[in-house]
Amino acid sequence: MNDEQKIPDSTIEALARSIFRESTAYGFRQADYLRLVNFFLDITMENGKGRKNEKSSTDTPPFKTVKNQYTKMPLISHRIEIREFNKKQDLARMKEWLEDEMGRYFLLSRSDAKKMDLKQILANKSNLIGIIALPDHKPIGAVAFLDLDPVQKKAELRKLIGDKEMRGMGYAKEACDIWIQYGIHALGLKKIYLNTLNTNLHNIKLNEDLGFKVEGILRNEVYFDDDYHDILRMGLVRS
Repeated sequence: MNDEQKIPDSTIEALARSIFRESTAYGFRQADYLRLVNFFLDITMENGKGRKNEKSSTDTPPFKTVKNQYTKMPLISHRIEIREFNKKQDLARMKEWLEDEMGRYFLLSRSDAKKMDLKQILANKSNLIGIIALPDHKPIGAVAFLDLDPVQKKAELRKLIGDKEMRGMGYAKEACDIWIQYGIHALGLKKIYLNTLNTNLHNIKLNEDLGFKVEGILRNEVYFDDDYHDILRMGLVRS
């Protein structure tokens, strides 16, 4: 692995803390951690050869776009489109999406771990929500820029694939890709940031693939589900 492919130390630390938290809850002792490390090394030796350049068949290929293509909604790619949120058309569906665990994280305030109210988000003019839909116009999720700051030219990114059957198919990555470009080319954003739970490893990897980098780890930042959780602050800066 060359320097460009090297996984950041902050990401590895987040993974280690996640494993530690889960294994401690399970009942691991110090000797168990040593055995775990040995198993990691054994598995690496057994499976490490010939895997450097392997790519999962489920990976979504990088989505290439024409400069300044995404300046006006609907934003259309080869598998999805993103259109403006329509309260009359989309409110009931959004409420349904936000009822499960994934939706709960979409509404979770990263500052105080309290669930934000959808109506308050929609009423705030500094927030912008887009609906992710398939080519046949079937809605499957949402993306958002929260706290749009026209002076500092930055905003917080949030994403949700609300249709459970559509999860794990690369739609979130593709939607974020074109939503980020819309933020840059149409809204003039210089920085896009997000906050994610350190236990959500799939989400961390997706964000890194989109170009986000870990800027810091907020220790025991939020308390919910009877436990404290670290939050990773990740940012994408337009060069």
